[in-house]
Amino acid sequence: MVDNPVNTPVEQARDVLASALYPAQRLLIVIPAYNEEESIGHVIERVRHAVPQADIVVIDDGSADDTAQVARSHQATVISQPYNLGIGANVQTGFIYASQRGYDVTIQVDGDGQHDPNEIPALLAALNTSTCDMVIGSRYIEDRGYSTPRLRRLGSILLAALISAITRQRITDPTSGFRALNRQAIAFSAGDYPFDYPEPEAIVTFWRAGLRVKEVPVKMNPRYGGRSSITPIRSAYYMIKVTLAILISLLRERQSKPDGTS
Repeated sequence: MVDNPVNTPVEQARDVLASALYPAQRLLIVIPAYNEEESIGHVIERVRHAVPQADIVVIDDGSADDTAQVARSHQATVISQPYNLGIGANVQTGFIYASQRGYDVTIQVDGDGQHDPNEIPALLAALNTSTCDMVIGSRYIEDRGYSTPRLRRLGSILLAALISAITRQRITDPTSGFRALNRQAIAFSAGDYPFDYPEPEAIVTFWRAGLRVKEVPVKMNPRYGGRSSITPIRSAYYMIKVTLAILISLLRERQSKPDGTS
């Protein structure tokens, strides 16, 4: 049994406001998960408490544990990959599912419990009261007590600086997977989404496609259970790889233009 936290008066007021802003929208929560049997049930119940009007789909990326079974026991829809495809393909599966079924908004929530579902109304409110197509929940706009390993934080800072320079927009948390997308962004991501370490590259891909991105401050938590599959060495590898992927794609785009201008 998972204990659902009682919302404070401020959180209750925020939820009422958010509900008024999107009363008729079909909302889908996409939870990508890989070997998250310890946390996935907790995440599903907290999401259901925070946004009871939403549908929930768990995309199980070929887990070797009981992630899929636990998710089903908590009455979530589960899509199981035949084997481990990686985070990019796994998340894109959720967007394809949402696009094919006509959802108006998707919220991507990690299966490890780090994303606080009580922040979902803030993402939705930002998506519905601005002209953006995707809202990113940022750990770093405000100091809300989240502690990031030093190497990972350094990589995030460097990626943020690169992406901010490319898009001419201040981005503080390019690796955050806590995101809300509207119909246009869902359809685009269903057809074109990066692999491997997709969150930073997706921001640039959106910018190139003319889609608009906005960040809002959110609280994030330590993992609820299990162990992260991203080790410090793998984190450094991904940071280097995604940086090169962004730069190479921009260079190829520039060279493909007849006059060589950007």
